[in-house]
Amino acid sequence: MAVVLKSNGSRERDVKINSLKQMQELVGGYVEFVYLNDKVLVVNEEGLLFGLPRNNQATEIAGHPIVGDAILCGINELN
Repeated sequence: MAVVLKSNGSRERDVKINSLKQMQELVGGYVEFVYLNDKVLVVNEEGLLFGLPRNNQATEIAGHPIVGDAILCGINELN
């Protein structure tokens, strides 16, 4: 199950990813995938353009700045 990492520091656990549309709704726009070994962060592709707030949880995981809400899931959950 996926975890939604909110830019306000909260988390929404055990989210089942059913569709691209659902991912877009969770991150607030078009999605971009940040691959991390056996995990993936799904982020808003245009987050920087929209001036979304920094997501400290996702930034720490990715090792580079991530903005807006992000979904952390296993690669096999995207099939």
